Amino acid sequence: MTFLTVTLQKLRYLLFMLLLISLISFLAINAAPNSMFGAGELNPNMTPEAIAKLQAIYGLNKPLHLQYYDWLKNLVQLNFGVSFVSGEEVIESIKKRLPITLIMNLISLVLVFSISLYLGIKAALSYHKKSDYIISQLALTSFAMPSFYLSLLLIIFFSVELNWFPIAGVHSIEAKEGIFYYTDMAWHLILPISVMVFVSLGSMIVYIRSLTLEILKSDYYYFAQVRNLSKKVLFWRYILPNLLPPVITLLGLSLPGLIGGSVILEAIFGIEGMGQLFFMSALSRDYPVIMGVLMITAFLTLLGNMLADIILTKLNPYMKRD
Repeated sequence: MTFLTVTLQKLRYLLFMLLLISLISFLAINAAPNSMFGAGELNPNMTPEAIAKLQAIYGLNKPLHLQYYDWLKNLVQLNFGVSFVSGEEVIESIKKRLPITLIMNLISLVLVFSISLYLGIKAALSYHKKSDYIISQLALTSFAMPSFYLSLLLIIFFSVELNWFPIAGVHSIEAKEGIFYYTDMAWHLILPISVMVFVSLGSMIVYIRSLTLEILKSDYYYFAQVRNLSKKVLFWRYILPNLLPPVITLLGLSLPGLIGGSVILEAIFGIEGMGQLFFMSALSRDYPVIMGVLMITAFLTLLGNMLADIILTKLNPYMKRD
């Protein structure tokens, strides 16, 4: 199966899953117990005629299947509608908030991959030694640590007590365009990214350690050792190539957790990203924004998984992908 064929298959799968997610999300939103104008219906100054006019403007007076068709047609054109709360186009709100969420998640993903790969392999190579014990305890602590609790601990210690890092936000008031603008943003993101990385390390370290131990106990690694190959050759030819495919697969599957975890972190650290936008929209029942954020998040998650599969195919072109 060629690389192009695999890519086209994954692309078709991505489009099908997006269609399915859009249908489920649309039905779930419309099955909510209160209508989209629930707050207006409780307002004594809002007449039934005004509510009916709003429903006609937003197309909510049509049958459900026609509403979905119109919404899907607009979705293809990246038109998610207009926010009920701000009156701003949903796509414009997403454009403002998407970059910071992507930056945080991409940096976290790279750091999690690099750190967990190093610590997992190191723990396996020093099996039942002191470093293995320390790394395993670190992994268990990471696995059991709630992100909101760690966020509060870091804010209290590093921001309140030591005054090293800012408590919230992405930029200082005096930050302007230029190099200081980006260094200031990086300084603000150290704590939230540190939380995202630490809470994601545990399961990845344990998984890599377990895979590495299986490789070290395998027959092909034993016969490679018999040939008196150096440790460097053993690592680059036998350990790492057999370790990367399952690790990359797990990284692709961990994307939803990273993106979902940013909802809590952005609310705690006051970062105006996609997570905070989704949280505030859910509180105010701003359904067009909720649907827009859900679809963008679903697309990014599916795209990450598709890229992970494509990378696996490039690493092992003889691997059949169904």
